[in-house]
Amino acid sequence: MNSLAARDATMYWLSARTRNDLFLLYCFADTGRDAEQLRAAVAKRVIHIPDLLIRVLDVPANIAYPVWATCEFTNDQFVDHASADATWALVTDELGDLLGTGLNANNRPWRLHVFRNVRGVPGFATGEHALIAVLQLSHALADGRRAAAIARALFGTTELPAAPTPAPSAPFPVRFLPARLRAAATGALAATRALPGIPIGMAHTVFRGLSAAKAQRSLAELTAAGELPPPAPDTDPNLLNGTGGPPVAHAVRMLVCDKNRLHAPDHSVTVVALTAVSLALERYLRDRGAPITDLHAQVPMAVALTGAGRNGYRDLSVDLAVSAPAARTRADRIAAELTARRTRAAHPLQQAQDDVTAVLPAPILHRDVTHAPIDVLPERVSGHTVLSSVDRGPADLEFGGGPVRFTAGFPALGTVMHLTHGLHGLGDTVTLSVHADPAVIPDPDHYIELLESALDEVARALR
Repeated sequence: MNSLAARDATMYWLSARTRNDLFLLYCFADTGRDAEQLRAAVAKRVIHIPDLLIRVLDVPANIAYPVWATCEFTNDQFVDHASADATWALVTDELGDLLGTGLNANNRPWRLHVFRNVRGVPGFATGEHALIAVLQLSHALADGRRAAAIARALFGTTELPAAPTPAPSAPFPVRFLPARLRAAATGALAATRALPGIPIGMAHTVFRGLSAAKAQRSLAELTAAGELPPPAPDTDPNLLNGTGGPPVAHAVRMLVCDKNRLHAPDHSVTVVALTAVSLALERYLRDRGAPITDLHAQVPMAVALTGAGRNGYRDLSVDLAVSAPAARTRADRIAAELTARRTRAAHPLQQAQDDVTAVLPAPILHRDVTHAPIDVLPERVSGHTVLSSVDRGPADLEFGGGPVRFTAGFPALGTVMHLTHGLHGLGDTVTLSVHADPAVIPDPDHYIELLESALDEVARALR
């Protein structure tokens, strides 16, 4: 009975207030397997994947952090979106609807959505049909890296180890009670065990808080001495941030590219994409008659995990250098900015604040998460959009006997972010996706056209 790490519990508690699930799209060649055959294949594979055989168990009054309890795969975790005329446009529209949904991780923290016999998919010849699988995961279960690993286990072609023997989700004799009573008793037991530890947790929090304050002073000294890049400044919100409140709907668009299209001799794929986003956003805002002073993007950076945590990343605020008119100059500045932000975020002293959160007693963190003003647009923001970049590995996956063609992902929207971008590689393909709130971006087709044009412009300039 393992407790959720503080960061994972934060994601779980936030899911009750905002949609923060992960959605991983994988496109396969369709070999004609029906829904029941596909469901059976998933059920057979899942029993070998421990991450897909657990759920969250709440603790009474949140006295302790929720715990992971073992569970079995249920048929309703496989959702067949059957359609008499499945087209890429239809799947894209339905995907927008899915992005507005959220899982109850205390029931099951994942679900697989399947669209069969889809025509008109990018990269498919006329007459070819695709099988689209969308893996929906609770953010408490995984970050981007772990989610890709879970999908690789689910759709992999290699044999998995023998199904693990489930660890008891409750101690003896609680595990012999009926399921409903067992869950209640396990939660109560966790709460009872946590009560004596709250004063100790408070002491640890105070001690680590003092260490964090000392670390902040050291960071300031290193910055003043020029040994560490300064922190990224906040900026004013603009049209892209909306006017406050959660998104009213969700729209997605995707550019499926050969990876060579984003290749540049001196810059990473992430820098090429950020530069294209910078040019496209500048032109989009100009078309909307919106003022442009600067543009910033939040870019998640993976960090090493400690303990049993499942979410290990920091959000970097990257200046998109709109003052540089030429694409090459803009890319150079964005690359330098991204390097500076990563250098600062990776400094060991930055871990001190995370260490404070890690030992915060559950009732205090739960109060902070449930009362944070996430439905109000702040006066200053760290970014106007998001670009999340994940390499999902080689294209050696299959589903229903069909090989994988490409993958995509869609970073969540929120009160501050109403336009996000995903950059996901698989084998020889890279997909640049757009996830938008139509109330803020009412013309996503126009924006994706600007983005595609900017992508080609940047690629030419950097070659």
